Amino acid sequence: MTEETTEFKRSLGLLDATAIVAGSMIGSGIFIVSADMGRMVGSAGWLIVLWLLTGFITLLAALSYGELASMMPKAGGQFVYIERAYGKFTAFLYGWTVFTVIQTGVIAAVAVAFAKYTAFFFPQLSPDNILFELGTLKISAAQIFAILSIFLLTFINSRGIKSGKIIQLIFTSAKLIALLALIVLGLAIGLQSDVFSQNMQHLWDTSHTWTKGVGGNWTESISPITGIALILALGTAIIGSIFSSDAWNNVTFIAGEIKNPKKNIPLSLLIGTSIVTILYVLANFAYLALIPLHGSPDGADAMAQGVQFAGGLTTSGVPTDRVGTAAASMIFGDFAAAFMAILIMVSTFGCNNGLILSGARVYYAMAKDGLFFKRAGHLTSNSVPLFALMIQAIWASILCLSGSYGDLLDYATFASLLFYIITIAGIFVLRKKEPNVERPYKVFAYPFTPILYIILAAGICTILLITKTQNTCFGLLIVACGIPIYFGRKYLLKS
Repeated sequence: MTEETTEFKRSLGLLDATAIVAGSMIGSGIFIVSADMGRMVGSAGWLIVLWLLTGFITLLAALSYGELASMMPKAGGQFVYIERAYGKFTAFLYGWTVFTVIQTGVIAAVAVAFAKYTAFFFPQLSPDNILFELGTLKISAAQIFAILSIFLLTFINSRGIKSGKIIQLIFTSAKLIALLALIVLGLAIGLQSDVFSQNMQHLWDTSHTWTKGVGGNWTESISPITGIALILALGTAIIGSIFSSDAWNNVTFIAGEIKNPKKNIPLSLLIGTSIVTILYVLANFAYLALIPLHGSPDGADAMAQGVQFAGGLTTSGVPTDRVGTAAASMIFGDFAAAFMAILIMVSTFGCNNGLILSGARVYYAMAKDGLFFKRAGHLTSNSVPLFALMIQAIWASILCLSGSYGDLLDYATFASLLFYIITIAGIFVLRKKEPNVERPYKVFAYPFTPILYIILAAGICTILLITKTQNTCFGLLIVACGIPIYFGRKYLLKS
């Protein structure tokens, strides 16, 4: 591989940048996670509140990042912000975590979801179709298919930013159509029945939550959850909606390829996150207009399964959580369910295109500072960091084999929240360290906006440490593993 170019080309406009924001956010989550959230909170009112709160938190973060993006419109985005505020050590820990779990973990989770919906048409790709076993590790056809999709998108993006840009615009448009169709048709048809009124009748009743027992059986609790227990349940459930709204910051990673980045990046963050938040909340209203919230794992159809167990269970007792497909089936029957499944496949495929395109730019920026493999800092004649793309694909593929969708979601979202807190706190650090530096855009309602985000995000992280201790501690362990690697990087990162 020869390095024929030395810098990225600024070829992306505001529309392209907004497509990266919205396209990276809208993946599989909005069509899946409401089921798990519904099982945890058992309340239509609290389900909607969690999606509204997630949108509010995401908007706070996007408004805060606008200041940093306008100050430092360079490839690598968040990595660059952290390095300037705290130095190379903290920046490396962030980059290390992006590589090991944040970016690659989300890529893996979305790829697994893409495979799950493809199995709607090709049952051979089901997670239950185990191809071979290596001790306790079981490799399914869905996992292999997910890996193949990652390498296909990596190849497309190796052809240059133009290829990735075209894919992103096409697939972002398709997923917006999918969501709008679901919302408009869902509300128009669903509101003619009494499903929505029944869901709203006991809006704040947190009875009928579900937990999975040791033996794999699902147990329903009909006792309302209140007080501290409710706070813990809400703080745990919100990880699903936060995961679905994550990756909005990916546009900062490709800042070196955006025209007029000081203006277009803050604008794309604001526009993209606002559009997605509105669509997500409306989509959940559509779900509740079409399907009862409460359901049973033994339900024979969408109405009996409800949002909580949409799509039923796999043969191993794992919920399929096909909320989007179940909702569509209530509009036009099986044909609509198949059509929606195709659009959801398009959505997840397009989401991973944005994630794969953007993530490699972080490793490029790290390599330029001597914090990653040297070859990751090389650009091909297509102005692409090919080695960074390839090593990202390899590790994301390994993560596809490492655990379930929920586990990958927990690892990625918890670690991501931690570094969002650190990055936004960097606004205060930089205002003190560099008060005279040009800031084309300043945080709206400073200092309240960043402070409020830090408080809310820290609260969620604390709850997750209590309720999902194993997965969150594993996320912290991954961050900590970067410490010896940082100090031994001169010997480890020679290639």
